[in-house]
Amino acid sequence: MSHTAPAKAGDATAEAGPPPRDGRSRTRLTFNIRQSGIYVAFALIVVLFTLLTGGDLLQPQNISNIIVQNSYILILAIGMILIIISGHIDLSVGSLVGVSGAIAAWLMVEHNVFWPLALVLTLIAGGVIGAWQGYWIAYFGIPSFIVTLAGMLLFRALTMTVLGNQGLGPFPDQVRTLSNGFTEGYLGNIGLGMLGGADLFSLLAGVASVVALGVAQWRSRAARIGYQQTVDPMPVFVAKFVLTGALIMAVTVQLARFHNLPWVLVLLAALALGYSLLTRRAVFGRHIYAVGGNLQAAVLSGVKAKSVVFWLFVNMGVLSALAGVIFAGRLNQAGPTAGNTFELDAIAAAFIGGAAVQGGVGKVVGAITGGLIMGVINNGMSLMGAPSERVMLVKGLVLLAAVAFDVWTKRRAGTPLLR
Repeated sequence: MSHTAPAKAGDATAEAGPPPRDGRSRTRLTFNIRQSGIYVAFALIVVLFTLLTGGDLLQPQNISNIIVQNSYILILAIGMILIIISGHIDLSVGSLVGVSGAIAAWLMVEHNVFWPLALVLTLIAGGVIGAWQGYWIAYFGIPSFIVTLAGMLLFRALTMTVLGNQGLGPFPDQVRTLSNGFTEGYLGNIGLGMLGGADLFSLLAGVASVVALGVAQWRSRAARIGYQQTVDPMPVFVAKFVLTGALIMAVTVQLARFHNLPWVLVLLAALALGYSLLTRRAVFGRHIYAVGGNLQAAVLSGVKAKSVVFWLFVNMGVLSALAGVIFAGRLNQAGPTAGNTFELDAIAAAFIGGAAVQGGVGKVVGAITGGLIMGVINNGMSLMGAPSERVMLVKGLVLLAAVAFDVWTKRRAGTPLLR
């Protein structure tokens, strides 16, 4: 992928324009179709499948199933969006999921290693594999497509070697709980009228999430005003926050009515928050965008591009190992075919979530939203009894539409497509 892209349409600096002459920030009604379109599309898809399934899509148990069944893809999507922002790709994550599950099973089941130690060792193994690929890409100069394509084959062969081409299990109860379990009702249940009872701890966690989101958005708005950038008028800002908060609480209430919060949701929330802060607040996060947006300019500015790319692949290896343990724990065994096509789902989630093919653009929240879109399509069509080939057809069309939309917005903004 090319690295000579100028500032992307949709970046904060590109949208803001020159500061007003009186030194005050500008507030006006804006709608960034590239950044906000994915969330509108997600809402429309949820409404569509809710109608087509007669409301079954939004039943408490089904919402919980969507989260649990797609947790490992969402974890992979977080790492993949960072790789794509930097202008690279990773085709090996599915095989990494398989080999990580095999390593975890070999340690926990075959050799009875205490599960927390086995988990740490598995994550370290994933990081080492990521470092191995990162070296060839960052320091030896082999394109990431080739290195990770080779890795896809190598790690699948390693998985079969470790497992002897057969499944290995069962896993300890704690690992299965992480994959399929729910938080305890620490504070008991409260009544919600016609909705029945709901876990109080889960509801308080949802309220805390909404408050944290509000604080973060307010600080972001204040920062943009401080830099004299364009911001939404206060009524629009409040409306966006209210709608987002209402959605979070609606999902939380449904989960609290079922089996409380899934542990994988807690893990995903922590990862999403941490990586969002990394990309938005940390120097390393800004370097990722710089490398993907314009490699030459980044190097001339003092960014250690090779180191950035190397550590991104180390990170991808660790997240793939985590996804591998969760997937194996969910099935309660490690299998030689575990993780097949997961790399395609993770890449699709990143691109549907707003990543640019040329690199330099994308958000962690967007990748998670893209993964949820794929999950809702899978789940909704399954509830409708659609055959697997029709599900693949719809998912392929959605991915094509997302990339076509990215190309269209670039043309609309006058951004060159070939660099």
